[in-house]
Amino acid sequence: QVQLVESGGGLAQAGGSLRLSCSASGSTFSNYRVAWFRQAPGLEREFVTYINWGSINWGSGTTYYVDSVKGRFTISRDNAKNTVYLQMNSLKPEDTAVYYCAAAWRASGRGDTSNGYNYWGQGTQVTVSS
Repeated sequence: QVQLVESGGGLAQAGGSLRLSCSASGSTFSNYRVAWFRQAPGLEREFVTYINWGSINWGSGTTYYVDSVKGRFTISRDNAKNTVYLQMNSLKPEDTAVYYCAAAWRASGRGDTSNGYNYWGQGTQVTVSS
């Protein structure tokens, strides 16, 4: 079992930057695929990005991004600190949402849907003004 806590949300202007953090406890963090999702008011929860688990030989650190954030957002992890980061640059008002981190134990296959993840944080609000 793992517990996840997001932080770093807040208010930014269009074109600005924010860095979100997802801090984990309770299990071996390096063995989890960790993803970021977001949900705007009135919309369904949307996949944003994930970073894979495991050793270098197993593709550790491999990432995937939804098209709308490619080139603007970067996901990274520091296993020594049990933390995953989401660096968000060139923010747009359309990025406004509650951002959630999610984890799946030694996951493989597709990782871009909510039902692929077992553990979720409580979310952090990101608001981007025009």
